[in-house]
Amino acid sequence: MNAFATGRNLLLLASLLAALATPVAFAQDTVPIQKPAIRVAIEGAYPPFNQIDPATNELQGFEVDLLKRLCEVMESSCEIVQHEWDGIIKGLINREYDAIMSSLEITEKRQKRISFSDPYYRIPAVFIGSREMKSGEVTPQALAGKKIGTIERSDHETYLRTFYTNSEIAPYAKADEANLDLLVGRLDAVFGDELLLSRFLQSREGECCHVLGDAPADPAYRREVYGIGLRKDDEALRERFNRAIAQVKADGTYDRIRAKYFSFDIK
Repeated sequence: MNAFATGRNLLLLASLLAALATPVAFAQDTVPIQKPAIRVAIEGAYPPFNQIDPATNELQGFEVDLLKRLCEVMESSCEIVQHEWDGIIKGLINREYDAIMSSLEITEKRQKRISFSDPYYRIPAVFIGSREMKSGEVTPQALAGKKIGTIERSDHETYLRTFYTNSEIAPYAKADEANLDLLVGRLDAVFGDELLLSRFLQSREGECCHVLGDAPADPAYRREVYGIGLRKDDEALRERFNRAIAQVKADGTYDRIRAKYFSFDIK
């Protein structure tokens, strides 16, 4: 075999090897690496934050919609695990799922067992009163001598008894009972979380009344705050959720989702 033929054969062999190698390299470049889904527990019994749609038997609500958006921002696949409220933290610690996003209030007691993301919602406290009362005047001085209803043994009652010492504080077992007394004039105002009181104001009976104002900045009321529950050793996942929460709040997505369920700000 002459040198020309040998060179040609070597060239053909090199081309064949390159052709065989090219699909393999292309496949390696285009096939994505599948990461495990982030498993997130949600109760499904606390509307409008989370509930089961009776028509589809699927989870829906503010937290479900927000979680889906957070997962898109994190570019992660998320799996929702429905879990009853009792034992939901135990299930996280036992690694039945990776996170809890089910209106889990951030408390000192819970922080001893698990860690939390940055808050993704807060429930402000407000005063409501009859439409004859002027809005905006809710300081201890403005409500001195007034009778204020609230839920007994709650943070709201503690706040009132601490700062509204010149008002008459009337504790109630249920918010509906306080609202009824406000309706018939036995109370001048009711103090409680805005979510519960806004539902009353949106009812036919609630047409009697309106929001007098948020709890004043001074003295400040410690609002209830809620975060995503995580295991203490999942710091990386906590940081990913924190970055996603910050992004959806900054780009307006959070407010668009919130507006579907609440008429007031919960950031």
